[in-house]
Amino acid sequence: MEVITIETRQLGDRTYLVHDGATGVVIDPQRDTDRVEKAVADAGVRITHVAETHIHNDYVTGGLQLARDHNAAYLVNAKDNVPYQRQPISDGDTVQVGRMTLKAVATPGHTHHHLSYIVTDGERQAVFSGGSLLYGSVGRTDLVSEEDTVPLTHHQYASVRRLVEEAGQDAGLYPTHGFGSFCSSGPASAAESSTIGEQLKENHALTDPDEDHFVSELIHNLTAYPSYYAHMAPINLAGPTAPDLELPDSPDGEELASRLRRGEWVVDLRNRIAFASSHLSGSVSFEYGDGTKFTAFLGWVLPWGEQLTLVGGRQDVENAIRDLSRIGIDNPDAAIGTGPQDVAPGAATSSYQSVGWQEVLQKPEEDLILDVRRTDEFSKSHIRQAVNIPVHELLRRMDELSAGRVWVHCGSGYRSAVAASLLQRAGRDVVHIDGNFRDAKKAGMALALNQAQAEPGTA
Repeated sequence: MEVITIETRQLGDRTYLVHDGATGVVIDPQRDTDRVEKAVADAGVRITHVAETHIHNDYVTGGLQLARDHNAAYLVNAKDNVPYQRQPISDGDTVQVGRMTLKAVATPGHTHHHLSYIVTDGERQAVFSGGSLLYGSVGRTDLVSEEDTVPLTHHQYASVRRLVEEAGQDAGLYPTHGFGSFCSSGPASAAESSTIGEQLKENHALTDPDEDHFVSELIHNLTAYPSYYAHMAPINLAGPTAPDLELPDSPDGEELASRLRRGEWVVDLRNRIAFASSHLSGSVSFEYGDGTKFTAFLGWVLPWGEQLTLVGGRQDVENAIRDLSRIGIDNPDAAIGTGPQDVAPGAATSSYQSVGWQEVLQKPEEDLILDVRRTDEFSKSHIRQAVNIPVHELLRRMDELSAGRVWVHCGSGYRSAVAASLLQRAGRDVVHIDGNFRDAKKAGMALALNQAQAEPGTA
């Protein structure tokens, strides 16, 4: 048995191709299945099964399309009410995949009908735990509803214990979430691999002997998650279509300028410093890059369902179209170019200051400092007198800000660049603080700390 990992770092998720050298199963595929197709072709195997651990809340699945493309059995929990053809699978059911045996284990907690899969090939065993048992923690339990959170957290505690009893300690553990995904919770580790035995020693869901303590701690430490999650499960339950990843024709400069005047969302993918220096008036900054969480924040911050026009270099635009398709944002328009004059010659441009923490020390006393980190980050440590409005709440809460210039920061500079562009688009005078928050104290900024004197975050 070989396990091939197909990673989606932008969302913090993993897809797995598991095969015996001839026959394989794909577990939790993302919507852009061409990456899976390449892995299948490189391995030289035939896909007979595609399996979902759960109806996903953080991305649009490619499972249905992949199963159809390969005439493969699509394994979805029998309890999930879906309109498309699938092979229903329930707790304890086994399926033969070549010489491998796949067993379904009910592990409710992340969702009501969550399944994990134990795949066995001779003496080797691998556990595919989806959003159940993660490296160091478990999948979050508050995505279904507020009233379900406590019972689901109790289920999660029991589920991971049952799962490790069903599997051997030498079994490799392969979760779908936990690599930066907002679907993870608690002290998820940065480990790249693990076994059931290692988790028995290290995972708080398995080492905490007090179920009520585990439940209260997990719920207490849950943080905000992207608003686009509300749209993922309905799309996945209905049966997603294949994405259109083709680059669209670019609108001409006059049309792009007209869209800006009409207040449409024009998203600039360039580096945030380049954006601050010069950008199309009314456009917003969502810097594209491997470590930026572009997809999550754009889907979280901008209104759902409104037409987007992406502006940037060809490679970034193509990658952004792919990334956005994974969360159900389809068919954005695109304008290719390296700067405002490339995509809309003669159109109005704007700029704002981008500074470090040393420059903030010189700001006028009456100017406002806006912290756009999450509320849990702010409560641990923040600049004295700073106002906190998380970036994902800014569009609906701008009228809470006092008049005058706004100096905006976050943990690293990324979210504050988004916020600065939104504020300027709304007519505010802004200064973008492009610095890591952990450097604020060293620069001389006065901090307010909670009793734990927590180290400032960097996210």
